[in-house]
Amino acid sequence: MTSKIAPKTRHVELDGIDKFPEFPPRDDMQNTLYLYDPAHQSALRVHFGTSDNIIVLGEVPVGNTARQRRGIRVPDLLIAFNIDRPYIIAQMGYSIADQGKPPDFVLEVASVHTAQNDFTWKRVDYAGFGIPEYWRFDPTGGRRYDRALAGDRLVDGNYQPIPILQGQEAHQWGHSAVLGLDVCWEEGQLRWYDPTAGSYLRTFDEEAQGRIAAEDERDSALQERNVERIGRLAAEDERDSERLGRIAAEERMRELEAELRRLRG
Repeated sequence: MTSKIAPKTRHVELDGIDKFPEFPPRDDMQNTLYLYDPAHQSALRVHFGTSDNIIVLGEVPVGNTARQRRGIRVPDLLIAFNIDRPYIIAQMGYSIADQGKPPDFVLEVASVHTAQNDFTWKRVDYAGFGIPEYWRFDPTGGRRYDRALAGDRLVDGNYQPIPILQGQEAHQWGHSAVLGLDVCWEEGQLRWYDPTAGSYLRTFDEEAQGRIAAEDERDSALQERNVERIGRLAAEDERDSERLGRIAAEERMRELEAELRRLRG
């Protein structure tokens, strides 16, 4: 597991702090289908840890300050290290001025209503915020965005494209240096691959299947142990039966020998 934790403690009174305005909920299912339902946020949080110095959340307003009312952006997924998570939650958004740094990673999922804005004006704004990496994922394979998967890395204040590799027809990926993970587009689904561990971060279904498989394996092992135990007990019973038979035969032999001696005497 990659660790990006650095000590950062701030004890402040959270009542009365500047808060971000409330934004209306999304009117589509993009984040539900491609982020929440597969449990990517949970998988990422487990991967990076649950410290208050790390935040992995969706639809968190981002701005230079909480007081601004224009220019706030709400990325579909935000990841930041060495921050004050409780302060962000209390503030209902990510204030770059209050945290002392921008988020490290943001990602947008293409939707019908926001797609054009995501790879044009949001790209400009996220670069202006100083966010090191900005990624875009289009489940349609490039019908909403200019491409199926794209990532940008901030270089001297400007975004430069991150190389996207093409595997089989339905597999593309690029490497996120700030996360230490590969961001993948696979058959229209978002995936995260850990090149160090050589495995994907598990989705909800894979976690469930893994637990079921582990339980089946435990049940199978228990059944095998029970079969072995029954076999041992059966073998012990057989040995005990043979022993009792020998004892009975020896006793009978002694009785016959005693009777023979009596008759000869």
